[in-house]
Formats: sequence, C-alpha cells, structure tokens
Amino acid sequence: MNPITQQVDVVVVGGGPSGSTAATILAQNGLKVALFERDHFPRFHIGESMIPNTFYPMQRTGLLQKMKNSHFVKKYSVQFIDQYGRLSEPFYFWEHKPHESSQTWQVRRSEFDHLALNHARENGVAVQEGTRVLEVLFEGEQAVGVRVQPEGSSPYEVRSKVVIDASGQSTLIIDRFGLRQWDPLLKKAALWTYWKGAYRDTGKDEGATIVIQTQGKKGWFWYIPLHDDIVSVGVVADGEYLLKRGNKDPETIYFEEVAKAPGLQPRIRGATRCDIFRIQKEYSYRAKKAAGNGWCLIGDAFGFLDPLYSSGLLMAMTSASMAADTILEAFARQDFSEAQLRKWEKTYVQGMDRVRRLVCEYYDGLSFGRFVRKYPHLKGAVTDVLIGDVFKDDVDVLWGPMDEMRREQGLPPYEPFVAAAV
Repeated sequence: MNPITQQVDVVVVGGGPSGSTAATILAQNGLKVALFERDHFPRFHIGESMIPNTFYPMQRTGLLQKMKNSHFVKKYSVQFIDQYGRLSEPFYFWEHKPHESSQTWQVRRSEFDHLALNHARENGVAVQEGTRVLEVLFEGEQAVGVRVQPEGSSPYEVRSKVVIDASGQSTLIIDRFGLRQWDPLLKKAALWTYWKGAYRDTGKDEGATIVIQTQGKKGWFWYIPLHDDIVSVGVVADGEYLLKRGNKDPETIYFEEVAKAPGLQPRIRGATRCDIFRIQKEYSYRAKKAAGNGWCLIGDAFGFLDPLYSSGLLMAMTSASMAADTILEAFARQDFSEAQLRKWEKTYVQGMDRVRRLVCEYYDGLSFGRFVRKYPHLKGAVTDVLIGDVFKDDVDVLWGPMDEMRREQGLPPYEPFVAAAV
C-alpha cells in the first residue's frame, strides 16, 4: 500500500465507483491523491446493472480492459414485462448504436467496486481502507483537508487543496451545510433479495435486465442476472405503499408483491432464495450545489436518482470524470474557489434531469409505445436517454411532444426538480 502522507493535492472520501474514478483520473494526471474508505473491500452494495455509456469513463481510466477480461455477465439489451405478464421484444442497444459500448455488464458491486479501487491503487492513488473520515477541515469557508481515524490508531489530519466527498448517501458535507433536497415526486422505496437457479434466457439475452410491472401499476421489479447462477430481484414502489403495512415483515411484503407480478412468478418458481431481504427507503435526492470553496460532491454524495433505468453507475462515474476535469483546471489556474469547482455542475444536472423526466413519465403512466408510434422520428432520442447519452441538448426535442402526449392522456404537467437557491 502506498503510504498516506500528511500533505497531498486531493483527498477523496469514499472508495466506491465515483471516488475511485475521480482519484484514478487525478493521479494519472500527476496529482498526489489520498483516498480514505471506512470499510474493507469487498463489501456489499446495490446497483448492479450498467448501461452502455458507462463504457466511456471506464475507457478513460483504463478500467475497461479489466472489465473485458472479467467474468461479469454481458448485457446486450433490456426487456419490459407489463402488469399482465406480456413480454416485450428485446431492446438491443446495438441496433440503435452499433459500437462496442453497446455491450455492457451486470456486476456484483462487491466485486466491481473492489476491482475499481484496486485499479486506482495501481495508478498511484494512496488508498487506505478501514479508515473513517471524522470531519472535513475548514479555514473560514475554505476546505483544507480532513481528520481521519484508522482502525486501532489515533486520529490525524491530512491537508489538501481539494476534498472530494464521494462517501455515498452518508455524505459528510451535504448534511453539514444542509444541502440535501428530497425529490418531491420520487418518494420510493426498494425491497430486494437474491435467487439461485432462477430462470435465465440464453445466448445474448442471458444478461438482459428485465423490468416487470406489477398489477395495478403500483410498482415494478428489477430482474438482473448475475454470475454464479444468481439473479437479483427487487421491487420498487412508493414508500408509503410498500413499507407501511402494519407489522408485516419484509419477506411477507416481498411475496405479496410477487403475487401481483405474473411476469415474475414463473421465473423464480423452483429457485432458491440465497440471501436476506434488504430495504432501502426514500432515496431520490440531490444537493443544492455540487461544490464549494475547496470541496466538491460526486456520485451519491451529490444526489441519487430512482434506479428504473439503471443509471446509478453511469451517474457516479460521469460525475467523477466531470469533476476531475474541473479540479485539474483548478490546479492549472491555482483557483480552488466555488465558482471554479462548480463548472461541471450545470451540464451534469441537465443530464440527471433528462433521466428523471423519463423515470417520472413511466410512473405517471405515459404510454411510450403510443409516443413512439405517434413520433417515430423521436425513437432515437428516447433510446439515447435509455443508453445514458444524456449530457447533450439533442434529446431535449422529446419534451414538447411529451407535454402534448400528457395533455392527451389527461395527465398533469410534468414537475421538474427545481433546486433551492444557495
């Protein structure tokens, strides 16, 4: 392990995909980077499905070749099953974008995150696991480092020009400054477990993510095939509906929802549950700003979006890549101000908003089949959002026609996420 020094250029808090990506890029560009992770990897994490555009940040860091050599299940498509159990045709990414990025992966996050963190080490990042960051240090309004405590040792300080908070939903900075804003529309919860011996398609359909709607359209299941004959199966619905059922335990609630999903039942019939039931409550939020003087927020530390379209890993690694570029420019200019470190924020939030719009349209019941039939020339723009090509203005041609379709279906106007002033 590289020694942790008392003075570095950048401190990264958290070793998940956003932290390891940002740290790797900065170290590859000659900066001295220290990364502190409170856990010991591998450790469990949810968010197992990738979408095609995760290709690009992994290509940039060099992690892509390790993924190509890995045992992770290859993903070529996504399918949807409606509330009656009717299966759609596979949606093959290659048909829209004939590029190697159209083949992606389904990953066990414990293994993928460990792979990415070790890749950061190999690229010169000083990684220290089992080390808790107790606080971010400030001099006036300027972040100047962190105070850390390794297991079994005394706390000490590490000074830096920039502190990157990549600590996930337990973020240090977002709560210190009261920056968290819960999404007023996406008050969802998730309940999931894992199955061995569940049904798997064959050939290039084996790794497809399947989105399975429940009867009454109150929720949906994800069905994600992983390696070692394991399938991740979880339900997402409004938190009030899903979890507030008297004294019912998670197992009872889970199977009540399975009973409402005819498209799921035959897939897990005869399979063996091989893990506990896990719950994640209300989780869609974002920070009022992505950076301040000497600090920035990336990945889940900045915000998290409903997992319907499997955008989590893309958003984590893309925010890391964008923030890293801004930080490299900050060092070139010796300007570590809020104005400098927030330069990437607008473009990133626009991309996040585009994914959110399609998530909300799904929950509101807008018919995507009708939409594409009425506006066939916009199918490509819808596909761009689904594969993660959301950081460009081209896809904004969707919103006017979607507003019109909402009016035709008697739906209220779409409510964007409006960030509070800071």
